[in-house]
Amino acid sequence: EKIFVCRPEKLSQENRCAQKILANLSRLAYRRPVTDADVRPLLAFYQNARETGDFDHGIEKAIEAILVAPDFLFRVEVDPRSKTLNLNHRISEVELASRLSFFLWSSGPDDLLLDLAEKGKLSTPAVLAQQVERMLDDSRSFAMVSNFAGQWLQIRNLATVRPDPVAFADFDESLRWSMQRETELFFESIMRENRGVVDLLTADYTFLNERLATHYGVSGIYGAQFRRVALKDPSRGGLLGQGSLLTVTSPPNRTSVVQRGKWILENLLGAPPPPPPPDVPPLDATTKGAKKLTLREAMEMHRANPACAVCHRNMDPLGFALENYDGIGEWRSRDGDSAIDASGKLPDGTQFDGAAGLKNVLATVRRDEFVSTVVDRLLTYALGRGLEYYDMPTVRAIIRKTEPNQYRLRDIIAAIVASPPFQMRRSEN
Repeated sequence: EKIFVCRPEKLSQENRCAQKILANLSRLAYRRPVTDADVRPLLAFYQNARETGDFDHGIEKAIEAILVAPDFLFRVEVDPRSKTLNLNHRISEVELASRLSFFLWSSGPDDLLLDLAEKGKLSTPAVLAQQVERMLDDSRSFAMVSNFAGQWLQIRNLATVRPDPVAFADFDESLRWSMQRETELFFESIMRENRGVVDLLTADYTFLNERLATHYGVSGIYGAQFRRVALKDPSRGGLLGQGSLLTVTSPPNRTSVVQRGKWILENLLGAPPPPPPPDVPPLDATTKGAKKLTLREAMEMHRANPACAVCHRNMDPLGFALENYDGIGEWRSRDGDSAIDASGKLPDGTQFDGAAGLKNVLATVRRDEFVSTVVDRLLTYALGRGLEYYDMPTVRAIIRKTEPNQYRLRDIIAAIVASPPFQMRRSEN
């Protein structure tokens, strides 16, 4: 039905109908108004194939031509003809439609968006804001949830992790899928309900099916269907209590204080540590020959090297706070024969205990850093490029604009779409 917008009733109507079909399809595929010059080559493909087959076969071959056309395969943004270098200019309406649709839907614009762009109305602030709301309400916006959350939180790596079957015999494909689904549904709820992004850390609910609820030790959940569940345990709510993140930040057969701490610094606080010096031995080599040590004791020995201590004093306290979760996110109070000490102290003197304490610190003491990182990552995703120094005023402006309403996620998205980096382009020639 999307392809055959008409059906010829007799042979003399075929060319006209084919032209109508191909004009409609190429407009959607190329994401812009099309001309006779765009349609003529496609019509030639149709006519050549029609000589050896029926009408549908001719359309099929023309569609194949559309799918290899550069205008379909590439998002083209045309700079104005000017000899002025590094000229900042506003992108066209149809280019804005593509930026918006790929940001929110990971796909091309629909008819309504293209119609508004072709009429020159899309860039009107009120119309643009209305379209952002419409697109976020559309089910296609789940693509942004899946793709953005998958990249930012690295849960797309869950597909390739291979927990040791001896150390974690409970892990299977059903649990893997359930973990990823939980995080996607949780992030989607923050977007759909326009909750503040700090709720990503502190929310007291999640989405569970029976398989995942059993893994978390939550009773009363039956069946494969996911449902929203209120959590009484403050250690389990929010992103840091979800199995997907705890699994992708763990080696195959154990937990890693360093990996989890590094993940928090990079993805939640926007402060990635520098790479380790090339001559620093791994943890096992550092503690070789010593008596049986707890992980905390082993880490203390490992960072006795001054070159290591600079970074580890920032990473390790964050990672230790998550030690009550094993390598696949199951709660534990002991690691082997040793009781787990999940307390931590940051270099600035801030102290906390366990996952609940860490979430509180991130949501209060380090809130500004977390919010700035979320805006930074969302703007990066929206633009499809890394941010530069000249983008930082935009990041700060979006934070100021959304602060009165507690940094609500949809408000941040709307502010990004209205920002100069999203609506403008820097010409390089």
